[in-house]
Amino acid sequence: MPDVRERTGLLQGVIAYGLWGVVAAYWKPLSAVDPVELIAHRAIWGLVAFGIFMVAAGEWRTFVRAWRDLRLVGVMAASAALLAVNWTVFVGATTHGHLLDASLGYFINPLVSIALGTLVLRERLRRLQWLAIASATIGVAYLTWSAGRVPWIALVLALTFGLYGLVRKTAKVDALVGSTIETVLLAPVAAIYLAVLGGGAMATASPKLAALLVGTGFVTAIPLVLFTSAARRLPLSTVGFLQYLAPTGQFLLAVLAYGEPLAHDRLLAFMWIWAGLVVFSIDLVRQTRRPATM
Repeated sequence: MPDVRERTGLLQGVIAYGLWGVVAAYWKPLSAVDPVELIAHRAIWGLVAFGIFMVAAGEWRTFVRAWRDLRLVGVMAASAALLAVNWTVFVGATTHGHLLDASLGYFINPLVSIALGTLVLRERLRRLQWLAIASATIGVAYLTWSAGRVPWIALVLALTFGLYGLVRKTAKVDALVGSTIETVLLAPVAAIYLAVLGGGAMATASPKLAALLVGTGFVTAIPLVLFTSAARRLPLSTVGFLQYLAPTGQFLLAVLAYGEPLAHDRLLAFMWIWAGLVVFSIDLVRQTRRPATM
């Protein structure tokens, strides 16, 4: 029978990336708040959310043991730094009308994850997976070329999250505990930043805005825990292609909901990328069903 651990990871990954695909709709109403300040709120309220989840899961003892492992904390510090950069660039792109650029970054991101999986972790790919990669690579290369400029927003998002996935896969820590350690490390810096601002937007916020700022913690915590759990259960190459769900959702939001312009050449490039995803999905279904026929 198919491995239960991998099937669970696949479900978690699909939900996580589905949520990330529509999360831009949450950040849009917060466009009046500076992106760095939003990330500070995200870290502080994220710590509250993770704390609640820790209590519910009874993981405090595991957290304390992990916190005493200085090497692990150092690894989590690296992943927290990558996450902070990724968050800031994505939120800034979303609130300033560059969601299509952000979606390009997350379309490139799976290629980064696959490259890291094959080069660093020595994961082996099947023929259909190579075909899927080739199709997606053509789309990304054409999309980058047609833009006529270095897509720095996309590149920063792709590299930081690809490296984040690699760090979290190799870190020997539970998804919830690891994410809690990350926010514990980020929260003091965020608190100092908000203190310097005199409370920032929260000091004069309406009840609606205050609720949205507090909610950033749960918007952050839920998909992140699902993602980190999936990353530990699945090959990094599979995680890489699941990531196409998020930018597809971002793409649809940018074009259909927010009216960002979609040129013909960009649509053509996206079709190459989607074709790669279809091929990879076919291969994944074939591999899942194969043991049942033996």
